[in-house]
Amino acid sequence: MSALTRDIKQEAFRLGFDVVGIARVPPPPSSESRSLPVHPFPLHQRLYTALRRWLQQGYHGTMNWMNRNPEKRSNPAHVLPGCRSIISLGINYYTDSQSDERTGNGRIARYAWGEDYHRLFKQRLKSLEASLRLLAPKATMLSYVDTGPIMEKAWAQEAGLGWIGKHSNLVSPEFGSWLLLGEILTTLPLQPDEPETDACGSCTLCLQACPTGAIVEPYVVDAEQCISYLTIEFRGEAHAIPEDLRSKMGNRIFGCDDCLDICPYNMNATPTKELSFQPSPLTKGPSLRTLLTFTEDDFHRTFQRSPIRRAHYQGFLRNVKLAEQNGQATTLPSDSP
Repeated sequence: MSALTRDIKQEAFRLGFDVVGIARVPPPPSSESRSLPVHPFPLHQRLYTALRRWLQQGYHGTMNWMNRNPEKRSNPAHVLPGCRSIISLGINYYTDSQSDERTGNGRIARYAWGEDYHRLFKQRLKSLEASLRLLAPKATMLSYVDTGPIMEKAWAQEAGLGWIGKHSNLVSPEFGSWLLLGEILTTLPLQPDEPETDACGSCTLCLQACPTGAIVEPYVVDAEQCISYLTIEFRGEAHAIPEDLRSKMGNRIFGCDDCLDICPYNMNATPTKELSFQPSPLTKGPSLRTLLTFTEDDFHRTFQRSPIRRAHYQGFLRNVKLAEQNGQATTLPSDSP
C-alpha cells in the first residue's frame, strides 16, 4: 500500500468511519490507446447498461431525477473531470434495540431511528477532504452522501466494502446490511482495493421476505412496489397506491427493513458506537394515534433533525393513516361462524 493511500485510510478511521476502501476509475482512452485491447465491459459501461434497462422497465416510478443523464450517473469521470479514484466510506448504523410492535404502533426503518446521518457523514467527509488537501494540495475532490449522481453501492463493492446483495443493497462481511455510504471522488490515482465478491450464493431469503414482491428478480427492485419508495419518495395520495399494496404496507410508516433483517450476514452485527443513531421512544415505537394529531408545525419541529423529513408532512400523514386503517382491518371480527 502506498504511503498516501495508507495515510488516507488511517485518517478516515480516526475521524470515525467504520470502513474505507478505494476504487480505481479508469481514465478515458486517449487517441493513442484506442487501438489497444481493452476490457470489453468496464464497470461504468456495465452500470450504464444495467441502469438503462432498469429505467426502461419503469422501475424508478416517479423518481424522474433517476432518468436524467444516465451516462453521468454511471461514470464518475462525467461528474468530476479527471476523476481517477473513489474513496468509498461507510458508517455502521445498527443498534441492538428492537422496534416496539405493540398494536397501535407504526414501524420506522432502522436507519431513521436516530438523527439524520447526512449531517454527521458530511462533517466527516469535509474533515477528510481537508486532510487530503494537506496531503495532496494539487488534487481535486468532490464528496457526496446519497445526493450526487453516483451509483455508490456499485463503487463500494468495487472498493471492497461489501457486495450488492439480491435485495440490491450493500452487504458487508463485517457489518451485514447496516452500512451508510458516502464517497469522495478525486483526481488522485490512489492504490485500489480488491473488489468484494458476491457471497449470496443460492440464498433467496430477501426475495421471500419482501412483503410486496418488489424484488422482481435477484438484484432488481421495482420501486413502484417497494414499501420504502411508497412511504418515502412517492408523493401521491393514498388512492394512487394500488389497494393490494396499501394493505401489504401494514404498519410501516417510513421505510421497510424486511429484506435487510432476514439477511444471514446480520447474525453477528455489531452495534454502532454512534450515539446519534440511537432510537428515541417515538421512532422505536411510534403511536399512530399520537402521530395523527400532528400538525405540519408539529411534524417539522419533531423531525427537524431526522431523515423522516424526507417524506414531507402530507406523505407521512398519508402513511400513518394507511397504517391505522391496516391495523383496524386486522382486528375486525371474522364473518365466519
